[in-house]
Amino acid sequence: MVLLGGLTLLLTLISVPSSAQVPLVNDNNKAPVVLDGRVLFEIGNFGNNYTAAKRADSINKALAEEVRSPKLADIEVIQENDLILIRARLSQRHLLTVTEGDVIQGPSRLSQANVWRDTLEAALRQGQLERTPGYYRQALIFTFVVVVSAIAVHLSLRYLREWLIRRLTFWLGEASSPLHAWEPSAKLLLYLALLGVKIGLWTAIAFYVTDLFPQIRRWRYQLFHFLSQLFNFLNSPVINFGNSDYSALQLLFLLGLTVGLWFAVSSVTRLFKSYVLGRTGADLRVQEVVAVLMQYILTFLGLIVLLQIWGLDVGSLAILASVLGVGIGFGVQNIANNFISGLIITFERPIQVGDFVKVNDLMGTVERIGARSTEICTLDQVTIIVPNSRFLESEVINWTHSNPISRLKIPVGVAYGSNVEKVQMALLEAANSHPEVLLQPQPQVWFQGFGESALNFDLLVWTGDPKKQFKVKSDLNYRIEASLRRYEIEVPFPQRDLRVRSPKLEELLSSLLKDKAPFVSQKEGDVLNTVESGEFVSDESLNRMMAGKELTESDIDVLVKDMRETGEIEIKDRIYHLHHYPECFIGAEAVEWLVQRQSCSRQEAIHLGQILMDRGIIYSVLDEPLFRDGYSFYRFSGI
Repeated sequence: MVLLGGLTLLLTLISVPSSAQVPLVNDNNKAPVVLDGRVLFEIGNFGNNYTAAKRADSINKALAEEVRSPKLADIEVIQENDLILIRARLSQRHLLTVTEGDVIQGPSRLSQANVWRDTLEAALRQGQLERTPGYYRQALIFTFVVVVSAIAVHLSLRYLREWLIRRLTFWLGEASSPLHAWEPSAKLLLYLALLGVKIGLWTAIAFYVTDLFPQIRRWRYQLFHFLSQLFNFLNSPVINFGNSDYSALQLLFLLGLTVGLWFAVSSVTRLFKSYVLGRTGADLRVQEVVAVLMQYILTFLGLIVLLQIWGLDVGSLAILASVLGVGIGFGVQNIANNFISGLIITFERPIQVGDFVKVNDLMGTVERIGARSTEICTLDQVTIIVPNSRFLESEVINWTHSNPISRLKIPVGVAYGSNVEKVQMALLEAANSHPEVLLQPQPQVWFQGFGESALNFDLLVWTGDPKKQFKVKSDLNYRIEASLRRYEIEVPFPQRDLRVRSPKLEELLSSLLKDKAPFVSQKEGDVLNTVESGEFVSDESLNRMMAGKELTESDIDVLVKDMRETGEIEIKDRIYHLHHYPECFIGAEAVEWLVQRQSCSRQEAIHLGQILMDRGIIYSVLDEPLFRDGYSFYRFSGI
């Protein structure tokens, strides 16, 4: 495949210079006479004002009207004075006038007119025949037969491809076969060959079917005429290099060859790396460097040869390159920066393929060093594309640059009063028990100093695989914790004592404990109060307890009976947020009633309501744990 592609490229390049220097012939003094998409002949200009294109357009319109006539076409040649005319005998429609510019070298105008008369008469009769119903029926039958035959051939080619693929697999599939390495290339050539046959088949069918119908044939001619004009436009000279003019089509073709050269060089580089460098046993990093340099050199030399074969004077591009370089440099300065950084990295080799590095917040293994960027595979197996300039403009940690052995530091704090020798023994025991910790250099324990609540130590160990450092740290932490427990060494945690002093609060608590009077709490959670038992309870809990001590069971029964039977608290069905709650009362109304009947404050009334909830006498229909002085619904138990 490589040899075949190279031969094809060589033949293409050999034929390019001649085509690049000679423009396509485009005679503007001639125009075609066309009937139903068929070119009959070409005519020239008639004087200075009547161009060939205008004459051809007028003749084509006259022929289009004549071909629709139901009478059989009959063309005659008439000579009037010095003019030789061609017209239809029956309709007396003038078709064209033969001029000196129309005569091909050799015959006279009259002889040329007789030849064109026969051509026009035959074309018109053929066009009239193709518009008859019988011809349409016959054309449709031919189209059906041809399309069905093409489908059958297409399916046959599919079965032929499958059969040939099986045979190729049988012949070349064995690893012992000397041609086993050519199996993918042979299958690819087979696919391309059969694809070409299918494309050729359907192209021929399309041309044959469109040639049967005059209207479709006319559309086909218009499409080809448009494509021809587009091709002539693209093939017209647009830029000059040296002594040669080049069209847009030729520049596009040159661009295509350049892209093909890039892919060809990449393929050759991969083959060289796999079959040559891979068998030398050289280090993977060296192989990558040699492959990159080879790709750059081959691409540069290929471009020089391609431009020379194309006919471009490379020396003439120097001034253009200097002018464009200034403008383009500002736009592609980042790309140029990364490209030059890639060259520096390739030659200086601060990082290489396989190194474990950290760039800013990125950490991973270098997978590939390209011309513009470098691929890093993180520990999460995510590939990140990093511009080459970041490796030269920022700090890079390369754990495997010259020596993969790296040191890990694990801080440990123990409680004051611990035996430091036992701490050292425990830490070294944990380090030496891990298989990833190197014995040389030996693990060490450094006593760093005295902290606020701990004795600070650092366990220093060495590992040979930097990529596993995080796992090694985690394993060592597990082992250190187990080792400290075995040696009964305590790991402290910071402790803080908070003491709150408030003279007014102390006077209030003393008065409360002395008089056993109801207590109105402050905002929930503000302060913790100490009772005689020495336990800590909240203000709200203390107030509930003190309010409950003043109510007996009989008082609560009377209170509940009055709430339910006096009718002063409205108990009825309620609707809230489209939900129906039967036989409920509102917490705010109950608080107001308690304030008036029990002569207490609203805070004490709320505590009374909470006592009723705690004893299960009332409950919140919205499952609220606290009794609230608001628009909350409550219901008596047993309703």
